[in-house]
Amino acid sequence: MAGSRMKLELSRVVQGRSRLGVLKGLGRTGQQSLDVPGCLLYTPFGTVPHLTQDTLHTLSNLPSVTHITLSNIAEHQEVLEEFKDGFRKFAGLHDTVLYCSLHDPATSCPTGYTTNKTVSVWGSGGRIELTVAKYMALQRTVQPDWYQSMADGETWQNNTSRKRVRKSVDRTLAHLDECLLLHQKSQELEGVEVFGVVEGGDILEERVRSARETAKRPVAGFCLDGLQTGSMDQDLRTQLITAVTKELPEDKPRLLQGVGRPDEVLVCVEAGMDLFESFFPFQVTERGCALCFDFDISPDPERAGRAPPAVLELDKERETAGEPQQNGDLNVDQSQMTSFEMNLKDKRYQDDFRPLVEGCGCYCCKNHQRAYLHHLLVTNELLAGVLLMIHNTAHYHGFFGALRDALAKDKLDLLKRRVLGERGGQTERKD
Repeated sequence: MAGSRMKLELSRVVQGRSRLGVLKGLGRTGQQSLDVPGCLLYTPFGTVPHLTQDTLHTLSNLPSVTHITLSNIAEHQEVLEEFKDGFRKFAGLHDTVLYCSLHDPATSCPTGYTTNKTVSVWGSGGRIELTVAKYMALQRTVQPDWYQSMADGETWQNNTSRKRVRKSVDRTLAHLDECLLLHQKSQELEGVEVFGVVEGGDILEERVRSARETAKRPVAGFCLDGLQTGSMDQDLRTQLITAVTKELPEDKPRLLQGVGRPDEVLVCVEAGMDLFESFFPFQVTERGCALCFDFDISPDPERAGRAPPAVLELDKERETAGEPQQNGDLNVDQSQMTSFEMNLKDKRYQDDFRPLVEGCGCYCCKNHQRAYLHHLLVTNELLAGVLLMIHNTAHYHGFFGALRDALAKDKLDLLKRRVLGERGGQTERKD
């Protein structure tokens, strides 16, 4: 296999683990890059939910990498094969790097359908069983810039036996070897990068074994699977990530699957992760909610576009808005509201004429009020999803910009206090 063009250039490593840098050599030409830590642009089928390409590109500082999933594409294989020119052209995408994963991180998959030779994905027409041969045929049809290898990731449930976890690591390594063999023989995948998948459930020895063995293969980077929100305690997740990253080369990127909440992102960056999937804004939008957490670390809040008085008001609102899902819960329902968002369906907003977040520069906040969003939601207007997705996408990617800025300026502790809503050493969030 030819040497990888994708290279991670680190400019800083903070406290031995948090990594700041640029992932270079992306795309078929190798001319694009992605700032690290960063996130991909979540699109189930090439389009950010609720947004047209024109609307999406009213936002600035979007990631250069678009994330698509085989669970949404597999059922369209025959159409794409007939089209012949790959998914990028099929979906009308242009100057973007295309990354293809197995599962949609915003949708839970039934378990119990994995065999020694197959994994399953669920499309709108039901279950589709994939062998490595079919998996690679799909990748040749999609023609991504990089993709994750096929993996047995059904060990995230906390009652999974040690024997089953060991089997998942063995299967995933076998799948990777088969994928790499077929990749080498494929002319259509020349110049395409492969990410190896690290499995191992919640068992430290299996995680380390999976990472160590995967790192021996000629992969461009690594996906850490089975650590998603709700699968395990945050302390255990941090312990596993820390152990895994010690086994991985410094100059290759590490993508964490299934983690999107800001508090968890911060902890995982501190443990050594580089890349995340940006499905969280979509989940927030589907709940009829708007992201409103503070991430201002500048000395001049007005210049940063995040006014503390507005955030303080939001904290007071949260205290009377019931009990949102608390951070760090095990087996949380990802459809439940978190403490990083406000529920605009609530009656309190029917005569609230402020923007969603004071000082936010997105189209929604510059042109509309909370009361209008409340009206759109209670009347089931499609525009509600459009405006919320604009704001939530802008806010979330703004958070990642602040995260990189905090690492560059040694202000990570300040950012954590802002995001978690702590002021003067006290947390204003109810437990």
